[in-house]
Amino acid sequence: VKQLGKVNHHNLRQYDNNQELIKTIKGSNDIVKDVKELYLDLFEESRLEYNSKQSRLSRMINNYFENVSYNEKKDLACEIILELGDKEYWDTKDENFKKKMSEVYKKQVDDLEMLVPNFKVASAIIHYDETSPHLHIVGVPIKYKNKNGMEKQVGKSDVFTKESLIRLQDKMRTLCIEEFN
Repeated sequence: VKQLGKVNHHNLRQYDNNQELIKTIKGSNDIVKDVKELYLDLFEESRLEYNSKQSRLSRMINNYFENVSYNEKKDLACEIILELGDKEYWDTKDENFKKKMSEVYKKQVDDLEMLVPNFKVASAIIHYDETSPHLHIVGVPIKYKNKNGMEKQVGKSDVFTKESLIRLQDKMRTLCIEEFN
């Protein structure tokens, strides 16, 4: 939760008042709250089902978000950063041109959810206050049909492997360039 709070602080630029240089395209002004709500939507049914099968109170899970936040082997959420072009390209562009990336990045969020259906986006925020406009996405990876614990759980290493990230990067790059053009 502490790390997610740091992401919230950075992505929403809570350390300065340059809110006009960021654009939230999914989520609210509180990423921690957005992830908590996503956990309820995604895991509450599985948590209740799991608890109904437990005979010992000590094995029951009262709050899956808190349960994962205290488990050092699991991540509450994952952050993905998308960027098109480099410093040299964006140095010659004005602010209005850069802001046209909003539509490209909105489409990228949809593309990501289509390409990785086991990754649910809680927050998507565009930063225009650095050299190049870029998108911060915070989401929750889900693994299904678990034999131990809840049937449906958070599972970064099951959703994102080195190979799957390479394939995803290639597909996202192609789709981003098509939308940009």
